[in-house]
Amino acid sequence: MKKNNKLKLLIILCLLLLTTGCTKVLTDKDNKPIKNELTGQNLTENILCQPTNKESIKTYEKYKVNISKLPKCSEFKITSGKYEGLWNSIFVKPLAFILIIIGKLVKNYGMSVILVTLAIRLLAFPVTKKTAMQSELIKKAQPELDRIQRKYRGKEDQESMIRQNQEMMMVYKKYNINPLSGCLFAFLQLPLFIAFLEAIQRTPAIFEDKLLGLQLGTTPAVGIGATTFYSYVILMLIIAGTTFYSFKMNSTGNMQDPSMKMMPIMMSGMIIITAIFMPSGLGIYWVTSNVFTIIQNIAVKRSKEVHGKA
Repeated sequence: MKKNNKLKLLIILCLLLLTTGCTKVLTDKDNKPIKNELTGQNLTENILCQPTNKESIKTYEKYKVNISKLPKCSEFKITSGKYEGLWNSIFVKPLAFILIIIGKLVKNYGMSVILVTLAIRLLAFPVTKKTAMQSELIKKAQPELDRIQRKYRGKEDQESMIRQNQEMMMVYKKYNINPLSGCLFAFLQLPLFIAFLEAIQRTPAIFEDKLLGLQLGTTPAVGIGATTFYSYVILMLIIAGTTFYSFKMNSTGNMQDPSMKMMPIMMSGMIIITAIFMPSGLGIYWVTSNVFTIIQNIAVKRSKEVHGKA
């Protein structure tokens, strides 16, 4: 894919995000979020289908949300409800529909999140494999790239900068590196993350369900105060471990540089802090995606080692 085409794709994705309907939190007259007393989670006002939890139903009725007009989650379709923009029509509703269908088949919506995540990653495998291969090639070429950077360090005149770029491009050509290759899935990562977040928060069948003691709609920040707090602690530890290892595996550049060494730690820290305040169902999605990435990268690395020896 050419650079111009990738730029056009990024612009299209940004336009989709601008036309989003977004999740709306149910609030009282003082604009304070309404919490589900059973789970501690903030309730969503613009849910896609009817809740089944009695406490949730009472709360929605108390705050004048007309849930009777909504379909049952088991009967939800992509076309259900009013039109809310391209974002919901293309990403959120189809994803919620698939999660519900798979959830009904396997009798658990947490497992549905895992299976749908794996299906998406398998479909994107040809693209993500190319990204992983490029990462390994960059690591191989890194000593030569570092040598060029040292050669032109402190030289900021235009001629030196042009020569530096030319020499770096020659290294890229030598190792068959295309810095823009395999960026498609990276462009889709953020929209997918937000789509999973909204699908989980707006679908009662999902956020009311549990997996291994985790209430899918409850954040670890709230869940740590519950009786099954250990499940949320374990989830956060797994998120931390898989995120750090995934970033470390994909790191390129001079890892002797202290700033480069800190990059995986800083990126992991940002994800972990975010995960504390995100639904546990989204944490399950993130862990599944991380584990897939780690296994994929290990397989690509071993494949290149075998071909290199051959």
